[in-house]
Amino acid sequence: MKLTPRHTGICVSDLGRALRFWCDGLGYSTTFVPKSGPEWAPVLEVDGHVEFTSHFISKGDSTFELLAFAEPKSFGSPSSTRLHHGLTHLCVEVGSDENFDEVIDHLVEHGGTLVETTKKVFDTSFMTAEVAFVADPDGTRVELLRVTMKSGQNAPMF
Repeated sequence: MKLTPRHTGICVSDLGRALRFWCDGLGYSTTFVPKSGPEWAPVLEVDGHVEFTSHFISKGDSTFELLAFAEPKSFGSPSSTRLHHGLTHLCVEVGSDENFDEVIDHLVEHGGTLVETTKKVFDTSFMTAEVAFVADPDGTRVELLRVTMKSGQNAPMF
């Protein structure tokens, strides 16, 4: 059976703020904004009339569908801890030539919020890992990660 991941959907409260963070901050680009209508209500699991924008953004092999609802209004908040069931975060690698703190500052300038308690450096016998979580304007967590291997070892995929 061949199953290939295509995209991940993120419900946003304000499409403009979301695009500023995801595109201007993280470097994603708009790839497709399809015509959306009420016929999508059953697929979206929304009862009754629905008005929304489906806005696809991509960077490399990563694609997101930003869903902005005009009617009915979206509600709730994303997971604020990895203890919640379901998707909890997206992890992006910070390049070795980038200043980690400047990357955080850049995302904050584009509407993100640093989750202060998550900014850590782990130094082990085989690697150093810098980690921090930044929340997008609606609270969706983005993990910033830089792994530097010691002794020429290959970095694990995580």
